[in-house]
Amino acid sequence: MRTVDWTALRPRDEEPAVEGLRERKKRLLRRQLSDTATEMFMERGFDAVRVAEIAEACGVSEKTVFNYFPTKESLVLDLGEATLNSLRTTLTDPDLSPVDAALKILSTELANITSWLSSQNDPTEAKAMLLRFGMLIRSTPSLRAYQRDTADQQVAVASQALAQRTEMSPDDPEPQIAATALLALWPIQFRALRKHLNCTRTFEELHDVVSADVQRAAQLIDTGLHSLAPRQRS
Repeated sequence: MRTVDWTALRPRDEEPAVEGLRERKKRLLRRQLSDTATEMFMERGFDAVRVAEIAEACGVSEKTVFNYFPTKESLVLDLGEATLNSLRTTLTDPDLSPVDAALKILSTELANITSWLSSQNDPTEAKAMLLRFGMLIRSTPSLRAYQRDTADQQVAVASQALAQRTEMSPDDPEPQIAATALLALWPIQFRALRKHLNCTRTFEELHDVVSADVQRAAQLIDTGLHSLAPRQRS
């Protein structure tokens, strides 16, 4: 099972086909810590909740929490970690253009969110929770800073993957600007999700209209990225 995609809002993926008791306990505890922290943050505010309180609510020590999550921010924001892993594997796929690779990752992440929404008993409350989650991040400076740091890591990973495809150095300007352009599609998707969340009748329609917005943005950078090719060095 992947790590948390959207903290408490992530879909409940199927359990791994092969998993020992110890691994299962660790996976479930990680989920419990993240879900509990997210619920407490959304109820009281990020800064008002101490990690020690999260640990007490889950029946573990504060040290145990930090064994699973290196920072307080990572308790609620580790979608970026899953995106990093996807960038490393998908962007190096020679059968996909850089834009198609990014769109494939984004489509999977959007499908996870709409799947979670559609599985909830109260769709209205589920939508409200998703909006509150986004507001929590936007209203908390340390979470916004954590997002920016994660975005910098993602650009670096994407630059490395694109440089590998084009036989360039990750420090060359072409893979750097290409990576920056591709990663700009992620905030486009999040904003489109917020924009259309309460304006669509079904979650399938929500997926389609958000994807359409992302596709429009992708078209603007696709032509330039098609010109990304191995650089002739003198």
